[in-house]
Amino acid sequence: MADEREDVYSKAVRAGKRTYFFDVKSTRGRDLFLTITESKKHTHEDGTASYEKHKIFLYKEDFEKFLEGLQDTLAEIDRLRSTGDYQSAAPREPRPDEPPASDRSRDIDFEDLDRKDI
Repeated sequence: MADEREDVYSKAVRAGKRTYFFDVKSTRGRDLFLTITESKKHTHEDGTASYEKHKIFLYKEDFEKFLEGLQDTLAEIDRLRSTGDYQSAAPREPRPDEPPASDRSRDIDFEDLDRKDI
């Protein structure tokens, strides 16, 4: 293997202006990991296109927790849709030390991941 990673499996999912790529790769040590890439096409005024890409790497020791978190989140979305609870809920007041809502997704503190109050 010239590269450290060997492509094992790839699946592309087209969804409107976005395409999601699920790529399984193998390390030299023959461990498998997953990369998930979101690619969004941007068409410029001159007709040319560019792609904005975001990628996450998911390693085997995290597969189960990631899947559990995803399943819990999707179940909560289903619950919220069926009850309509999310539509009537007032927006949460930001904490004094947190950035405006538009900036929150870029300011991740991994120490907060297990907190339930945020």
